[in-house]
Amino acid sequence: MSKHRKTATRIAALAGAVALTGAGLVLFGMPGHAQSGPPQKDMTVDKAMRSEVVESIIANLNQSYVFPDKAAAIGKSLRAQLQHGDFDAITSADKLADKLTETLQHDSNDKHLEVRYFEHAIAQGDDQSDSAENKAAELAEGRHFNFGINGVDRLQGDIGYIDLHQFGRPAMVATRIAAAMTLMSDTGALIIDLRHCGGGDPESVMLFASYLYDKPTHLNDVYWRDENRTEQRWTTATVPGPRYGQSRKVYLLTSSDTFSGCEDFAYALKNNQRATLIGETTGGGAHGGGPHRLTAHFMMFVPSGRPISPVTHTDWENVGVVPDVHTSAKKALDLAQLTALKALIAGEKDEDWRQRLQERLGELE
Repeated sequence: MSKHRKTATRIAALAGAVALTGAGLVLFGMPGHAQSGPPQKDMTVDKAMRSEVVESIIANLNQSYVFPDKAAAIGKSLRAQLQHGDFDAITSADKLADKLTETLQHDSNDKHLEVRYFEHAIAQGDDQSDSAENKAAELAEGRHFNFGINGVDRLQGDIGYIDLHQFGRPAMVATRIAAAMTLMSDTGALIIDLRHCGGGDPESVMLFASYLYDKPTHLNDVYWRDENRTEQRWTTATVPGPRYGQSRKVYLLTSSDTFSGCEDFAYALKNNQRATLIGETTGGGAHGGGPHRLTAHFMMFVPSGRPISPVTHTDWENVGVVPDVHTSAKKALDLAQLTALKALIAGEKDEDWRQRLQERLGELE
């Protein structure tokens, strides 16, 4: 995979990582310096600037958006609104970005399409956020949130629990995933909580999933429109920590806030019957892509790739990932524990331990 594609793919799933709101790179895939710390200083935009931003959006959509026909329709609508004067009253750069985001998402039903304003000028070629300053800001922000692993616990009944808020970059999160899986290695079942999981690095999605299989497994493909290329995505043959394997049950908790890369994880594990999903239908953001510089002070995220499941031959865009067991997000953890305990009791041969599991089940019922 090219450096450009790795970076764009990585940034794609970071869009929507709402658990780390405030870090531009993590939330949207944009340079972090403009979104961290104090609020940005707004700037005044005039007719010429509004027109320049809109025309640049249209050009980038036509060049890279995952559906060419939809890009043309969105561009036509956007230009008509510009000519009609729908944006004339907007003189704030922040408000223009918000309005354009609202318009794009309304016309496309694509929650990854977004426009951002940046107080500090964006250099040409800064789309990929590879500067030392941006990397340092991302690293510092990631450390504050343990790169997405919010908590690890061992619930009563020998049930492992991992509260995952984001899939951080592999170089930053790999040792933490290995540590978490070491703590989970002797549990009878595993619950992975994705209810507050807003996205992340697709390479880390594959890494985490690799712990849950005994051999390389086909998760999905991604078709990249701008390269007219399909990329296959498989779990790895080896992992840095102890492999959990396929013999024990895995339960994923979902909510309407589960989004992007976290949906990718849930969709793949559901479709190949590796995990049972419990909770709510997820947010419905499937398309990956990367940030594009529009003007000196505006950037946008353009989805250019769509996942294709080897099982369903489609993805979860707009419809979300439907759980196997529907319940409210609030009740999902209790229901997952009940489900796991019943399965453990059914297979337990130690009479004393089975009785203790039964007592715990009674406490939850």
